[in-house]
Formats: sequence, structure tokens, C-alpha cells
Amino acid sequence: MKKILVFTGAGVSKESGIETFRDSAESLWNNHRIEDVATAEAWRKDKELVLDFYNQRRKQLKEVEPNLAHDLIAKLEEKYQVTVVTQNVDNLHERAGSTNVIHLHGELTKVRSTLNPNLVYDWHDDCSLGDKCEKGSQLRPHIVWFSISLKFIKN
Repeated sequence: MKKILVFTGAGVSKESGIETFRDSAESLWNNHRIEDVATAEAWRKDKELVLDFYNQRRKQLKEVEPNLAHDLIAKLEEKYQVTVVTQNVDNLHERAGSTNVIHLHGELTKVRSTLNPNLVYDWHDDCSLGDKCEKGSQLRPHIVWFSISLKFIKN
């Protein structure tokens, strides 16, 4: 069986109604600073704000459906061995029927332990302070965060 690799980003989910980060005046980054919701530093500073941000993204997933692009990519599996590599944290590829999806930036429908990144759980509702793994550590979104600790060198 021939193999196909499909690489997707925010554009494939936009038609489903998923807000993109850099799209317009209403985009997520225009309503939230990266430093406040998408970094380890933000998590240390204001866990509730970070949890709320991702809880809102998770709620949005319940209001949208896969679009034609997701469906067509999933349909490729009828004739090919398909791997989808996506930058998206939504689950629309899986909901359309794709069975081999790699999420580069994490997944909204999962949470993980703050102390052991190998403890990952399916999660479809709000994640709140006090939600803990079986080892007792706080759960956090299973998302790859940006780093603001990079230093730039001036020439």
C-alpha cells in the first residue's frame, strides 16, 4: 500500500470555525498576549488564566465539526496508508476519521501532569485548579508552550 504524508496547520480548521492565532483583528493573539497564556512562565504566574484560555478552546471544539478538507484527508485512508502531521491542537482530523495523526503542538482534548509529562489523560471538559493526576500533581493542558526566556544578541 502506498504511503501519504499530509502536513496541516491552522488553515485546514479555519473553515470549521476554529479561530486562528494570527488571522485578523479578532484572532486569538489579538485578544490574548502569548506571554499571558501560552508559556511556562504564564502557567507559573497565573494558572487560572491559562486554564481558562484552554478551557475556552476546548469548549469551542464542541461547537464545530470537521470540514470537507478533514473529510477528504480521512477518506484517503481507503486507498493509502496516511499519516497526518498537524500543527493544530484540535481533534478535527480524528473526528473526521483519520487514524494516524501526530500533533506537533499538543492536543486540546488531553491534559498532563505538571510533574510527570508521561502522565497524559484524555480530557474533554474544563480543567481546573485542584484537578490532579493519580500521583497528586496538578493537571495542565497538554500543549507545547512557547518560551519567552530566549535572549537575543545585538550585533
